Formats: sequence, structure tokens, C-alpha cells
Amino acid sequence: MFVGAHPDDESFGPGGTLAAYAAAGVRVVYVCATRGEAGTADPRHLRGFSTLGDARWAELACAAQTLRLASVIPLGYRDSGMPGAADHEHPRALVRAPLEDLIRDLVRTIREVQPHVVVTFDPIGGYRHPDHIAVHRATAGAFHAASDARRFPGVGPPWAPQRLYYWIPRRGPLRFVVRALRLFGRDPARAGRNRDVDLADIATVDFPVHARIRVSRSAVARKHAALACHRSQITGPFLLRRVLWLLAGGFPADELFMRAHPAPTAGGAIERDLFEGMQ
Repeated sequence: MFVGAHPDDESFGPGGTLAAYAAAGVRVVYVCATRGEAGTADPRHLRGFSTLGDARWAELACAAQTLRLASVIPLGYRDSGMPGAADHEHPRALVRAPLEDLIRDLVRTIREVQPHVVVTFDPIGGYRHPDHIAVHRATAGAFHAASDARRFPGVGPPWAPQRLYYWIPRRGPLRFVVRALRLFGRDPARAGRNRDVDLADIATVDFPVHARIRVSRSAVARKHAALACHRSQITGPFLLRRVLWLLAGGFPADELFMRAHPAPTAGGAIERDLFEGMQ
């Protein structure tokens, strides 16, 4: 079970891994906290849709089918956007939700889905997006609460997932992007469609790698096809499209994960399978 914040997090995130396990017969579920209502999109991507959220959810349906996900489960919160945006103040914005409420919703979902492995964002949410960080915190809390019969007794019988991983964006391509932006006279501290992503700062953050999943060519192809489903997110200036492509894994590579539970053994070997050694 992958827990994300927005439509497209599954594809710009660990989409190759999700596709690989789905192809191997594993039931793979995406739990998505919001419909991606915040921000803007080219008007041509909104034709036939009443809202941006509807358009982005349709893009997610396309990506989920491409990755062969078993299901997409919405949590019903609203995209908060980045700090300073009006969306941040919406009463249903994810960042305004009490953490305990979000944990409860995820506990209910974990108990219904009964996953053995749960994956979510790293502690900085990949690129410090407030919604990503909120999802990280709530997923970490729900992972442990789901097995405790004393916590949220009204939302289903306890279920104990066996492993919790945090997906880690590869820093090598990110550092290349930072250098490339500077070469082209762009400020990497003001990246993204709204210039509110500090890539230079993010590139300095390192997390330990405990699992390295080799993504096959076919899984990479499905990930790239899923990325193409998110048309409203990958349009724009050529350089911006290249940045997004590289950060998402624009060429075949391993996908990296930090294991949060059970705690990894110091000096242990890098895992090649998120289910390695499980009964």
C-alpha cells in the first residue's frame, strides 16, 4: 500500500516499484489523501471537467490502470498547495486537518486493505511539500496504531502490517538538475511552476538507503506511460518538463527506500525486495 497526497505522487514517486510488484501478482493499492485541487493547469486540460480536481482524478485513473494498481482509495481531504497559497486556508485543506483525524482515516484503511508492506514519503515529503509531510507523519502513526486494539476500536479489527518504508528520491539526478538550472541562469532555490520549490536545499538532504529495488525495462515503460497520463502536471517550458522527468526517473534506475519498521540492522545488506525474508 502506497500512501500519497495527490494524484501523480504514485507516478512521480515509486511508480516503477509499484508497477513491478503489480506485474508480479502483488495486490498494490494507492491511498490518495486529496484530489489535487490546488494550483493551475493549461485550460486545454480542463475541457470536459468542471474542476481541476476532477481533471487530475481522471489522470490518476489513467495512471493507476497503466501501473496495474488494484485500486485507488481517496481519503477526501483537499489539496493544501504550498505555504502562502489561498488553498492553505481552505477548511478541508490537508494541512489543517488534526493529525489524529488523519491517522484514524489511515488506520481504517489499513485495517480494511490489510497490507503487509506500507510505503509513503520520506520525513521531508520528498521536496518539503506540506501535504507530503502531513501524509508521512500520519502514515507513520497509523502503521503502529492499526495493530493496537485500544486505538480507534470503532474502525475495524486490528491489523499489523509487517514493514514500513519511505520512498527516497534519488539525489544524483536532483544534484544534476540543480547544476543544470544554474547553467541555464535559473535559480534552483525557486523552482517549479510557482517558483516555490527549493531544489538546492533539498539536494543537500540525505537519508539512509535500506532497500534498492531494480526496476525492469517493462516497469520503467509503464512508469513513463503513467507519467504521461498526468498531462496537466508535465506541460510547461521545456526545461521545466526535463526537470520533472529527471526527478521522476527519466531513465532506467533503481528506486530507493528507507526502512522505518522494523528498524534495520546497522551494517546490514541492502534489501532487493520489500518482502525479503517475510513469512
